[in-house]
Amino acid sequence: MRRRHELLHSADMGRPVHLWCFGHWGMPVLAFPTAAGFAHEWDRQGMVEALAELIDGARIKLYCPESNVAEAWTRRDSDPAWRISRHQAYERFVINVLVPWIRTDCHSPSIRIATAGASLGAFYAANFALKFPELFHWALCMSGRYEMSHFTSGLVSSDVYFNNPMAYVANLEGEHLRRVRDNTHLVLVCGQGPWEEGCIEETHALADLLARKGISHERDIWGHDVSHDWPWWRRQALYHLRRRFG
Repeated sequence: MRRRHELLHSADMGRPVHLWCFGHWGMPVLAFPTAAGFAHEWDRQGMVEALAELIDGARIKLYCPESNVAEAWTRRDSDPAWRISRHQAYERFVINVLVPWIRTDCHSPSIRIATAGASLGAFYAANFALKFPELFHWALCMSGRYEMSHFTSGLVSSDVYFNNPMAYVANLEGEHLRRVRDNTHLVLVCGQGPWEEGCIEETHALADLLARKGISHERDIWGHDVSHDWPWWRRQALYHLRRRFG
């Protein structure tokens, strides 16, 4: 398998951002890490090995960037307004640096990109697809959290609102709703076993919102033995990516 490590400079982030790339050809899949935030996480946790048939078979190219999830969402001792500004900086990095880089790497200036993630990575996958549906046409969201006000220490602002899917999806209408309906599809997956508390409720809640808004999606609820952990995410990722790209 072809694998590469890259450092992409980001003026918005104020530092280079680590990126791991796997595969030589196929549809690009942008995989966001969990709360750990590491670019190498999907590889270290066996996700790349689990998806090897799709990567080696030139069905997908996997791009695994680091995130600044600790700065933005999980470091509760920092000012919440600063933390949401750090999320916005990461968003600008993804849109203005990472997406053009992936398109150049794929030798296609207009290729659309799938997103994927588990736990807090699922929030990133869903949020990017819902906000930028012309760029991200499909999102695999496993065991996600989508009510982001839990992470903002009570801060209420437009910046929080527009990065909280449970808030802004409820009010989508007009042109932006049409763009989402026409251009993207979300797959919301969650188990019902250990450590899925909060995730299962928010998966159902977001799926209900998408249904009310007529946004293309699939709700895939796994059994009571399915826990919030990598062995299950490996199985879920292979199942859904094989269905979509295999």
